[in-house]
Amino acid sequence: MKSSISCGSESIPFEVYYVDRKTMEIAVHPDGAVVVKAPLDTSQEAIQKRLNRRARWIRKKLDYFQQFKPKTPPRQYVGGETHLYLGRQYRLKLVKSPDSGVKLKGAFFYVMTPHPYEAEKIKTLLDEWYTRHAKLILQKRFTTCYESAKGLKVSSPDILVRMMTKRWGSCSKFGRIVLNTALVRTPLSCIDYVIMHELCHLRIPHHNEKYYRLLAKYMPDWKKRKDRLESVLL
Repeated sequence: MKSSISCGSESIPFEVYYVDRKTMEIAVHPDGAVVVKAPLDTSQEAIQKRLNRRARWIRKKLDYFQQFKPKTPPRQYVGGETHLYLGRQYRLKLVKSPDSGVKLKGAFFYVMTPHPYEAEKIKTLLDEWYTRHAKLILQKRFTTCYESAKGLKVSSPDILVRMMTKRWGSCSKFGRIVLNTALVRTPLSCIDYVIMHELCHLRIPHHNEKYYRLLAKYMPDWKKRKDRLESVLL
């Protein structure tokens, strides 16, 4: 369900998802999306009332994310363009070749392809490269984070790495953690933050005071890491 709330003279759109949970959650995402997760039997009136009470907080979060815009313009996948890997920038070098592939060497992404001027083919090759490396690196970082958070006393969850459009990661009620392949573009400290964030959700599913105390116990500098992640140019 889509609707909006008023904050001063501004109308802020939001989207509602009815899910099997006991409490209502309001989240503001870095792309400006306002998402509400509400218990199945929640009335529209109750949702609207809650959002109206939280309107100033929502506006404050939107303003916070706005400071990081404009982000990098849409990629054109042309020679000389920069792309990120583990927080560092690398330039594209397009090489005409009968074989297709991507290599990271020095300060460059070398993209070999029979079609060096076709942006979609360059994008596909880079996305495949990122996905392969994301699966390796995120699994390795998960193992490290899980070991450092043994005190959580949670079973090792299933890990799924895939492209996501609005979230860096998620944790299902069944204990499965999903990580965004785009994380491989960010610094390792940010990757570890997202993983620890989701690991703590295995103990406490909601973002409440108790949850943030738990997160701070295992990652005292999580706010600094979160700020850096949200300012990453993707």
